[in-house]
Amino acid sequence: MRLGFIGLGRMGTRMVIKLLEGGHEVVVWNRSPEKIENLKLKIKNYDWAKNLSDVSDIKSLANSLAKPRIIWLMVPAGEATEKILDQVEDDVKEGDIVIDGGNAHYTDTQKRYEHFKDKGIRFLGIGVSGGIIASRDGYPLMAGGDRSAYDYVKPILDSLAKPDGGHEYFGKGGAGHFVKMVHNGIEYGYMQSIGEGFGVLEKSPYNLDLVRIAKLYTKGTLVSGFMMDRTVEALGEDPKLEKLEGVIEASGEGEWTVEEAKKQNVPVEIIEASLKFRNRSRSDKTIASTFAARLVAALRNVFGGHEVKKKS
Repeated sequence: MRLGFIGLGRMGTRMVIKLLEGGHEVVVWNRSPEKIENLKLKIKNYDWAKNLSDVSDIKSLANSLAKPRIIWLMVPAGEATEKILDQVEDDVKEGDIVIDGGNAHYTDTQKRYEHFKDKGIRFLGIGVSGGIIASRDGYPLMAGGDRSAYDYVKPILDSLAKPDGGHEYFGKGGAGHFVKMVHNGIEYGYMQSIGEGFGVLEKSPYNLDLVRIAKLYTKGTLVSGFMMDRTVEALGEDPKLEKLEGVIEASGEGEWTVEEAKKQNVPVEIIEASLKFRNRSRSDKTIASTFAARLVAALRNVFGGHEVKKKS
């Protein structure tokens, strides 16, 4: 399939490469042209690089696509997404498909879905999980919005999901981004539990080898899985994480999950506690110095490419 792709950040660049590997033709535009040049340089030795083209503006991107146009946005949620969507709206027509793959709040996606639907444009909000590692393992994709659009772009989603990811349609409007929001809330609690557990192990009177423990925990235990695999990686080069400060950023979905839960009178004590811990880590050096905080920060770096603060 042929599609337009806007946004070549950490996730977007890797997704474009995976689409090209899957045999799709991708037309890219990015606000900063140097990222387009970096992408070209990265893929120049591959045969499928010929399926990449770039344009200088969004209008040219839309004009380069056959109907029904498919335009995928992978830009920061909020104002940046709104600005791009305003421009895209001017250049798409009835029956075209617009996809927001960023971390939008589900209520924003709901409004956008209804707005584009009134104009005959098919809108999808797709939560993209898996971090930068998913470019290798396959992206889990959580879709909501126009069902016919989802069915039409399945070949694209199949390519992004290979070999071990997957995709599902959850309903109209913001359903996909709602599912992704809660996924990230669960992720906050899971990472916090790993951080705290290894914090206790690190203070053990037995001089335990944390890397060996993490490796064993991946071997069929009840806590094995993606995040424990990443724990092995995070501890690999610096088992004591002595080079890091435990300053943990938050992308917003954890907070949104807590807010939604409170509206629905659903207890989310673990998710809320993990969110508070992250917030405190950015202002309280006592929290930031803990092994738990350092490990959570290191995990975010391993699977998501998020920056970590190094000790000076």
